[in-house]
This record gives sequence, structure tokens and C-alpha cells, in this order.
Amino acid sequence: SGTSGQKAVLNGGLNCSILDGWWAEAYDGTNGFAIGKGTSHVSDEITDRRDGDSLYRVLEEEVIPTYYRRDVDGLPRDWIRMMMHSIAGLAWRFSSDRMVMDYTRACYMIAAGGVSCDMPTR
Repeated sequence: SGTSGQKAVLNGGLNCSILDGWWAEAYDGTNGFAIGKGTSHVSDEITDRRDGDSLYRVLEEEVIPTYYRRDVDGLPRDWIRMMMHSIAGLAWRFSSDRMVMDYTRACYMIAAGGVSCDMPTR
């Protein structure tokens, strides 16, 4: 029903990925980490180099400091806050339940000779 990144959300994992596919739709700046700006070059080599540079920058400046910055109780509060935001904002949007509803409404009903219906989304 989804990519491994979508499944990671349900386990409290924070995504760190390029902005394509579902992550381009889901990323809001506080629910994980983005590699690059969602652009590509006609040359795959240039795109790969840009993404590689961005990955190192994101790891060094965002992921690692956020994870290792601890409060007096030894907890990574910013990391935990991001995890909670990610679960709250993404788990319902990228689930099998939502996918089945979307496909039923936009594809299956029409293909069966019915009309598109507005099924409630969550």
C-alpha cells in the first residue's frame, strides 16, 4: 500500500528523502527531512551530485543535531516532536484505507460504469 517510507511513519520513523513521489506531497518542513529542493537536471550525474551534497548537508546540519540534542532528562525533545507531528499528519493520509477509498472513487466506480462519487476522506 505504500513505500517503506510510508510504513516507517507508523513506527515513528522520520523520513529523510528526496522530494519526489509521495514525500514531495507529504513533506511540510517539520515532519522529517528533505534532500534537495525537489528539482532535477537533465543530466542524472548532476542531479545525483546535487542530491549527494544535499544529503551530507541535511545529515550534518539537521538530522544528527536534532537527534543528539538532548534536554536535562536526556530526551531528544525536538526529534520526538517531529515524530509525533509526522505520525499525526501522515499516518492517516498514506494508509491502505485511504488508498482503497481513493481508487474506488476515482477509478473502480467509473470503470464499472458508475459515476465518480464523493466518498468522505479522513
